[in-house]
Amino acid sequence: MEGATQTVAGNPDLDDLIKLCFRLGFSNKEILAILAHNAETILSIRTLKRICKRLGLFRRKNQSDLGDVLAFVQHEIMTSGQMQGYRWLHLRAIQKGFVVSQDTIRQIIQFVDPVGVGIRRARRLRRRQYNCRGPNALWHLDGYDKLKPYGIGINGCIDGFSRYVLWAEAYTTNSDPKVVASYFIKTVSHIGGCPERIRADRGTENVCVEQMQMFLRRNHSDNFAAEKSFLYGRSTANQRIEGWWSTLRKQSAQFWINLFQTLQDDGHFSGDFLDKSLIRFCFLNLVQDELDEVVNTWNTHKIRPSLHHDTASGRPVVMYSFPAMHSAEDQLKPVGTEEVTACMEECTTKGNFPCDETVFELCCLLMEENEWHAPSDPLDASDLYVKLREELLKSI
Repeated sequence: MEGATQTVAGNPDLDDLIKLCFRLGFSNKEILAILAHNAETILSIRTLKRICKRLGLFRRKNQSDLGDVLAFVQHEIMTSGQMQGYRWLHLRAIQKGFVVSQDTIRQIIQFVDPVGVGIRRARRLRRRQYNCRGPNALWHLDGYDKLKPYGIGINGCIDGFSRYVLWAEAYTTNSDPKVVASYFIKTVSHIGGCPERIRADRGTENVCVEQMQMFLRRNHSDNFAAEKSFLYGRSTANQRIEGWWSTLRKQSAQFWINLFQTLQDDGHFSGDFLDKSLIRFCFLNLVQDELDEVVNTWNTHKIRPSLHHDTASGRPVVMYSFPAMHSAEDQLKPVGTEEVTACMEECTTKGNFPCDETVFELCCLLMEENEWHAPSDPLDASDLYVKLREELLKSI
């Protein structure tokens, strides 16, 4: 047994996987399950702790410098972190490599942002009851329009059982059915199957997904095959994705809404074609990057057990990947490669330009002439937006 442990300890791929799981904030039990599934390696808790010690992975020992943690929290509070609670920021800190307790993060936030703490405390929601048989039994699909007045549409999909976010995409539109279908087919291709059912509202943007889902499920023999595999309903009743939009707004979107509203209030945004194109040019990639971060943090955070409802609790990525740990069964339905390829041919993927191509080329020329750099954060993007707008308006 000791020899086997030494062999495991000397495996760099296994070490990297353990480091990744540890940095994502997974518990020892969750790490062991992932090792058994992904690396086909069975370890004891004791052996895992020994490996973590060798790799310098500690949850409580060797706490990070308090000044560095304070600087991290202050930086987050200056941007979209001002929308986030201490549990969310704690997980973000762990994923950035800090060794710090939740209570320390809570106290720092209380110290540097007492107003924000009060605002978040006043917006607690009462959740409705929800039950689902397992991952991929029901996907919830919807568009998020809060940034649409500024030229950015978001589309997302979440698994009903695990609350695992399957995709969240920011683009120039979230109402083109062929673009929305590309997100769906890309995910189906990646995971190797389609869900048992999909739920969405009756917007025209979901027509292609409906047709593709029924096409992929046409030859299956279960009770929800073919036309029963797609459900329409009111957007407000699509509670899983609506609940996640609420999280997105609190953790990120409200920051962007406030930022764009400030540009509008200061007379730098009128809502016309040029202004929306410039918003997309300067901000779209930053919005998508942050959207990816929110999805990653959400999928790896721990959902606490409900006091009143018998719904699954745990980390969305673990519940989605290892349903047996929660006495559930994966409901993913197999699909043929030819069928997926046929659907892909009917999709429209994201273009090469974040905005109108002519505006994009003009902006690139202005940046090159004035030696302006691509923005690395929202404040840089705001400055670039104002400068580009002023230069382009001069030439009109």
